[in-house]
Amino acid sequence: MWLAALGPKKPLAEPSAIAELWSRIGVGGRIAIISVAVVVVGYLIVRGLKRLGKSGRRTLLFFVTGIGLLSLVGFGTWVTRLPEPRGSYFVLWHQLVRIGAAVGGTMFVVGFMALAMPWLLDRIEGRGFISYVAARHVRSSKSGFLTVISVLSIAGVGVSSLALCVVISVMGGFGADLKRKILGNNAHIKIDTTNYDGFDNWKDSLDDVRVLPDVAAATPVAKGEAMASSSTNTAGVIVKGVDPESIGTVIDLENNIEVGKFEYLTDEVKLSRLPPDEPIGLGPGGELYLKGPNLKPYFGTGLDKDVAESVEPDDAFPAVILGRELAKTLHVYVGDEITLVAPLGDLGPMGVMPRTRKFRVAAIFYSGMYEYDASHVYMKLDVSQRFLDLEHKITGIEVRTKNAEKVELARPKIEAALGRGDLRVRDWKELNKNLFSALKLEKIATFIILSIAILVASFCIICTLLLMVTEKSKEIAILKALGSSDGAIRRIFMTEGMIIGSIGTVFGVVTGLALCLGLQWFGVRLDPKVYYVDRLPINVDPVDYTLIAIAALVITTLATVYPAMAASRLRPVDGIRYE
Repeated sequence: MWLAALGPKKPLAEPSAIAELWSRIGVGGRIAIISVAVVVVGYLIVRGLKRLGKSGRRTLLFFVTGIGLLSLVGFGTWVTRLPEPRGSYFVLWHQLVRIGAAVGGTMFVVGFMALAMPWLLDRIEGRGFISYVAARHVRSSKSGFLTVISVLSIAGVGVSSLALCVVISVMGGFGADLKRKILGNNAHIKIDTTNYDGFDNWKDSLDDVRVLPDVAAATPVAKGEAMASSSTNTAGVIVKGVDPESIGTVIDLENNIEVGKFEYLTDEVKLSRLPPDEPIGLGPGGELYLKGPNLKPYFGTGLDKDVAESVEPDDAFPAVILGRELAKTLHVYVGDEITLVAPLGDLGPMGVMPRTRKFRVAAIFYSGMYEYDASHVYMKLDVSQRFLDLEHKITGIEVRTKNAEKVELARPKIEAALGRGDLRVRDWKELNKNLFSALKLEKIATFIILSIAILVASFCIICTLLLMVTEKSKEIAILKALGSSDGAIRRIFMTEGMIIGSIGTVFGVVTGLALCLGLQWFGVRLDPKVYYVDRLPINVDPVDYTLIAIAALVITTLATVYPAMAASRLRPVDGIRYE
């Protein structure tokens, strides 16, 4: 029977005929079906709005705007009372409340713009003859199918601009979040050597770097590789010895501590005697794990309890700070013991033996970057020098400049101040050049690809204007007979297309701005089991939004040239020949 269980299992249900047909038609067929469905739904919506009448449509817009404002105020107030996310804490309905607040604000902005559209068109009509005729063509509801095409043209440009704004903001947010985490966990400039044994005379070099005007702070580090083991698991780690007094001025290690205290790194006795109410870890739901009472009695000492606490215990091991993922791998909490094994050790009877030493976990940090949280171990500088057998040497000097974006200006000054050929100076842009180049290329490619969607939407504008020329041929002929020039007719239809494109662009860009600002303000959190980020990163860059608006306006304006030229070439006699 157990052999039969290993065989292929029968599916629980056969796929339906519709699902099978959907899988066979391919991507092109699916896109065609979805496009037809969108056109049909848009047509039905326009027909429904026409049946409502002008007053009914305005009432509906007021209703949608009011619902959006109430959702923004209600959900926004609710968001302020939600608990601050901690650890891997993730509750779905909390995120629905945050998204509801952002969507409510977007609905309010869209409804407000729709209510303001008639007023704006009235202002355009009052600017002159050409603007008056173009605006009347746009807002005319007697053209039937042309009205549907115009609405779909505006919707196409708006949705394309909205998608481009949201995608660019999210990609920019990921890039900005990645840059923030890199600069928070790494120095702006690293001074190191290619020798594994490190370098000496580093105190004079450190002082020479610290006095430079472009340098905000500098700290020595001793770095090496090791193997960490606990009672249940092992993992390869990167040991980094730091100066507790100056490391906080270069990287955000102290601010990234999630559980434990940074001061335990320098107080080994206090770390070995944690109080019962000391948090030592976080559960899967963000709950705190406490140390609990110490059940170890004082046997065989013959000392009073107060006297025994004043004596340094035998298990006061050196302290280390681990990353969250490394602590999960080793299954350790604050106060637990771990063993570090150095690859190079002392010479013994059997040859070179690995150097092992016990440490105690002082704190657990969360940097937001998996490669750091899963591999880095921080300890005091002198402890790491002894453990890595560096004696009085260090492996590098980490520098924080006053302006991270202009780090290339400080780098030559640091090289000149050091004056040592055995040291190399590298900045964070050089160390992460490939990563940020790939992000920039991806952002440009996405901008180009989604701009094609705006180009596709501009074809609807071309169709709208060409059909408008065909339908209004008699009116064009009459205007020419009354003295309108070819240039005036051309400007009328170009203005009409520009109005359609401008409305779609404004709706798309402003809606995207409102949605992204809402997501940024209310902070939608992602599931940490799927994404290794705290929340959805959003970066609203005015330059990006301006470029998107300009690109959409240029594309839609170019789409009006051919229909406008066709209308200007229409002769009056051809327009009224069959009338």
